[in-house]
This record gives sequence, structure tokens and C-alpha cells, in this order.
Amino acid sequence: MDPADPDRRADGGLIEAAAAELGADPVDLLSALTDQAPFGLALLDLRLRWRYVNPAVQRLTGHPAEQLTGSVLGPRSARTLERVLADGRTRTLPVSDLLPLPHPGDRARRPLTAVARRLELHGRPVGLVIAVTTVEPAPDRHDLEHARARLTLLDAAAERIGTTLDIGTTCTELADFTVPRLADLATIDVLPPEAAVRDSGAGGSVPRLRRTAVARAPHLRGRLAELALPGESIRYLPGTAAARCLATGKPVAVNQLTPQELTGAAADPATAAAYRAAGVDALLEVPLTARGQLIGMLSLARTGEASPSGFTDDDVVLVQDLAGRAALSIDNARRYTRSQGIALELQRALLAEPGSPHPNLELASRYLPSGTSSVVGGDWYETVRLPFGRTLLVMGDVMGHGVEAAVDMSSYRSMLRYVASMDLPPHRILRQLDHLISENESARPATCLLALADPARQRWTLSSAGHLPPALLTADRPIELLDVPTGPPLGTGLGGYEQTTRELAPGQVLMLYTDGLVERRGEDIDASLARLAGLHLPVGGDLDDLLDATLRGLTPQDAEDDIALLAARARIRS
Repeated sequence: MDPADPDRRADGGLIEAAAAELGADPVDLLSALTDQAPFGLALLDLRLRWRYVNPAVQRLTGHPAEQLTGSVLGPRSARTLERVLADGRTRTLPVSDLLPLPHPGDRARRPLTAVARRLELHGRPVGLVIAVTTVEPAPDRHDLEHARARLTLLDAAAERIGTTLDIGTTCTELADFTVPRLADLATIDVLPPEAAVRDSGAGGSVPRLRRTAVARAPHLRGRLAELALPGESIRYLPGTAAARCLATGKPVAVNQLTPQELTGAAADPATAAAYRAAGVDALLEVPLTARGQLIGMLSLARTGEASPSGFTDDDVVLVQDLAGRAALSIDNARRYTRSQGIALELQRALLAEPGSPHPNLELASRYLPSGTSSVVGGDWYETVRLPFGRTLLVMGDVMGHGVEAAVDMSSYRSMLRYVASMDLPPHRILRQLDHLISENESARPATCLLALADPARQRWTLSSAGHLPPALLTADRPIELLDVPTGPPLGTGLGGYEQTTRELAPGQVLMLYTDGLVERRGEDIDASLARLAGLHLPVGGDLDDLLDATLRGLTPQDAEDDIALLAARARIRS
């Protein structure tokens, strides 16, 4: 076959043709090309383990092949490379993310860039090919190649910082990103949520901040015992580099510090002692400013053994850009936490204790907000006293979360009280509620379960609008999930509600609940309900103890949704 044939070229014919011209073996020629290439070339398998590195990679990174091959990449770079494997899109990232340990000679003044591309054989992904190149800093920091390396670093930061709306997590992501890329030690301090946010560079007294994150290079572990830990309060002494940074709202870099100068530059005596023990001689303090307001500070430190010249002007510009982007994520997390806290307090205020039942009915209730940092929902419960010793039990769940759901919850609860006062049967109460809610186009749908307790006639009358079935607990018998006719959620305007009756026996407990008690992400609802039905609960004891046992048996440490519980037991006179 002619070597110039396109099909043969696609099969690697060019290598064979070149080998024939040079009088060499094709395999030897390909090996020589990879070994003598002026740029780094590496192969990773599908499990992100190093499988091959050419001599250029070893020379550029300072890591011999035996140190790399077989090792697995850490979480710092795994997420980016997993995306390359998944979608086939080429991505760039700092080489320092791929290495097991930093190479002191290749710090910010000589950054290395890795280009990752999915490697395919016969149309099937088999791994990743990594190209490693140097980006030499030009005398002008606006040089195109230098700017490209900087943008690569900032793009990587955008993927890894601000992945959640939790302040602590965001600050930890920022600290971990800077070490060891830009520093040997990083600390992040923010104004506490209750403190007023200050204008950047407003001057005045130095505020007290709260430490939220610390990251240190491996060689500093065990040498920073005096350093304040996350959760501790921090007050910077006047005149220190950190205090000057907060007062002016501008970065402050101090390099090649003597031990005496380090004492004056460090935030406080304890921090100075920790710095001296670690060999720190360069500090960079950068304000965390978002929307023109100061929310905290990023402190970076380097040791003389890894960076003799300290922080350069380019370092300051790069870290300032990084801090600015990260500060927006931290501020978003602060704002989210504040708004959700308001929603949670609003819901707690609106979700007061249910009304007093008749003396012939014992009652206990619980409300637990979601464990994922105040993801407030619209769960609610109520009891309404009716004539002839009857009590209406209500459990509802407004769809969605946040302030709007809490406000709708309060509105529906008020409607329920009004309609229930007409002394209608449960299925007609649901019909009226559905009609009233559907008239408001902005109202959220809601599920609702009604249980009318009538101890005198010894019966329950139940009706449901898309809600989960109630649990009936009887001593020495398994928990029974009652089969209640279920209509559509309230607010659809479809109606179609029915009701059923059930014997109310002495000592029985009826328990109403919202879906947060049983539902788990990715699990079939039948399995969730079976878990509830399989519990062994103290039916004859105090109802509060019963609810506590229910929550212990079903609630995970971090509940994914709000939980509301209502338990009732009739006192039947003989």
C-alpha cells in the first residue's frame, strides 16, 4: 500500500513512511520521538494513575519516573481530569495539581501548564495524554503567555472554589487551593455573620474576625502548634501587616523578614511564634472584598527554604485576582446563610404549637428543620377543636423551600382553621381548601392529610390530598400504614377527595408525618415506608418518648428535608 494513502495515514502510516526514509525501525523511531521531545509527555490510565512520563516531564517537574508511575492523582486535579474523560473536551490546569509534592524551583516565577486530552483507541477511551510545557514570565506581566498561565490558574480556581453555599467549605477550598501553589501556609479570617460588613478601606479600629480555614504544606505539619484554628476569634494588633491591610483595603507584602521584623509584622504574638517555628520569612495579606465591602482577609506565608525572595509583584496581582473571585463566593454563602436563617426563624415563628385538643385526646408534636444548613420548607401541622368532643388533626407540606414556602404554609394553615370551623367532613374540607388555593395563581401546591378523631364514637375519619399514609400503632402489633383514599395535592383545582373511617381503639396511637421522615434520595418510596413500618416503638408510654424513638430510628445525621410529626392517642372513658 502506498504510504501516501489517506487510510494508511490514519493508521499511523506516516511513522512507517518516515522510518523507511530514515532507515529506522518504526517502534524505535516513535520511542525516540517521545523521549527526545522538547516538551513533556505523559500517559494516565482510566483510574488516573501515572503510566508513562518522558524525560522532559521528569526534568521539568523534578520528579523521577519511578516517583510518578503507578501513583494516583489526588482530589485536587481528579475532578477536572474526570471531566476530560467524560466529555472528551481538552482542558488545561497547573502541573502542580498533578504532582504528589511541589517542586520548589517551579513556583509562581516559572509556572508549568498541563494540557489534558482524552486518549482513544479504536473509538474507545483508554486514558489521558498529558502535554507539559513551561510558561516563562516575560519582563512585562501583560505578556500573552504569562497572562495565559495566570488565566489557567484562575480558571482552575473557579472550578474548585465556591462549590457550595457553606462559608466554611468555601474558605477551606480557597485555602487548600493556595497551598502549595502560592504559599506554604494560608489562613482565612472573616467577619462573623452578626458583625456589620465594613466598607473596604474605611479605616477605623481593627475588627475582630473569626478564623474559618487553615492550610499548610506537608513539611510544616507539627510546626504550627501556636497557630489559631478554625472557629477561634482573631484580633490583629495595630501596626501589623494584617491590620494595615484591613485598614487600607489593599494587599500588604513583606519579604525577607528577620525574626524581630516577623514579630512586628505577624498578627499577634501567638502567630509570630508559629511563624518562627515554621521558618516563615515572607507574608502576603490580601483583603477579601466583595461588592465594595470588606468581608475578611486571606493571609499567605512562605518559608525561606522554599522561596528565598518571597512574594513578587506578580504574586500580589495574581493572589489579589484570586481573592477577589473567591470573596464573591464567600459573600454569596454569607448572604444565603443570612436569608435562610431569616426563613428558618420566620417558619419557627409561624409554626407555633398546634391548638389545644379536647381533654379526651393526648397530643405530641415535633418539627426538625433540614440538617443541610437551614433549607427551610413548608411543613406544618395543626389541631382544631370541634363540637361533641371531636378534634381535627392536620399535617401539611407546601412544595418548595425558603421564605415563600414558609409564608404559604402560614396562609394555608389560616385557611384550614377557617374552613374547619364550618364543621364539614374531612373530604369536603380538602375540597374547599383546594378551591381557595387554586384561585391564587402564584400559590404553591401542597399535600395535606386530615384525621378527624371522634373518641365518643370510637372512630377515625381520614382523607388525603396527595400525602403519605398515616401510621397506626397498637401495642403488641406491627405498625400499620392506613390505606387512605388519596386525591390530588391542594391548589390544583381538580378536587376528587374521598374519605374513609377506621375504628379508634383504646391505647392506639395515630401518627401523621411529612415526607422528610421517610424519603431518601434514590430510594423507592415503598422501601422508605417499609422502614417506618418495621420500627418497634413504645406505644404505651409517653407520646414524646414515642416521637423521640421514631426520629432516632429513621432520621439520618443530615436530614435532606424538613420533618414534621404529630401523634395522637384517645383517652376513652369506660
